[in-house]
Amino acid sequence: MVNIKFRFLLNAQQINMRTLFKIFFSKRGQQIWFAALLIFPFILWILPGDFFDNDGIVLCPSKLFFNIECYGCGITRSVMHMHHFQFDDAIFYNALGVIVYPGLIVTWTIWVWKAGKRLNIFPIKKKINVS
Repeated sequence: MVNIKFRFLLNAQQINMRTLFKIFFSKRGQQIWFAALLIFPFILWILPGDFFDNDGIVLCPSKLFFNIECYGCGITRSVMHMHHFQFDDAIFYNALGVIVYPGLIVTWTIWVWKAGKRLNIFPIKKKINVS
């Protein structure tokens, strides 16, 4: 049997997807998303370039089970070094970071643009037909 206190926590923290969508697509949720998009790159710049270089917990299944590095190993470290303009270190950790980082910049730009349009920060100019 489940403890009464634990059962209360389960009931209090159950949030269905409809509630999450309402929160995220509300005006306040969109403002928080837009602010997070703008703040995140600056947080990465504040962190040192070798922040993710420490040997910690191995999350890659290929490295964990077979002790073989896959093509994705080192992408996070490579992107972090690219973000700090340390290109030699970025290529050392994973040469694919040279391709992934510009893709992340394009994706981030699209997300910022769409979030700004939803908040009318970047107003859409409508064409006026003069006939």
